[in-house]
Amino acid sequence: MTRVKRGNVARLRRQKILKLAKGFKGAHSNLFRVANQQVMKALKYSYVGRRQKKRNFRSLWITRINAASKQQGINYSSLISSLKKAKVDINRKMLSHLAIIDNTTFIKLCNFYYLISLYSSP
Repeated sequence: MTRVKRGNVARLRRQKILKLAKGFKGAHSNLFRVANQQVMKALKYSYVGRRQKKRNFRSLWITRINAASKQQGINYSSLISSLKKAKVDINRKMLSHLAIIDNTTFIKLCNFYYLISLYSSP
């Protein structure tokens, strides 16, 4: 059987990994074997990080909405439940932006809480 040297294929495969490892510290960006391990680890972390980013932003929006609704004398959970009862279909991201940018509209949305509490009580 003849000898196969894999010259171009192996070199291109290594260059692809080293290109991904660009910017890593020390040998992690220069040596293939170390860089390969670090690239695999980094890709795993980036996959997990994309999921965590969604969680972190949702909790940030909830914190902002809670802070803005506390200024109106309502807590977060009662505001969200009153908006659902009033069939106001707005997500937490937009509600957070309203609380920061357009405070008067957010105050009008908070008034749904008072309207629902008036009509739901016997």
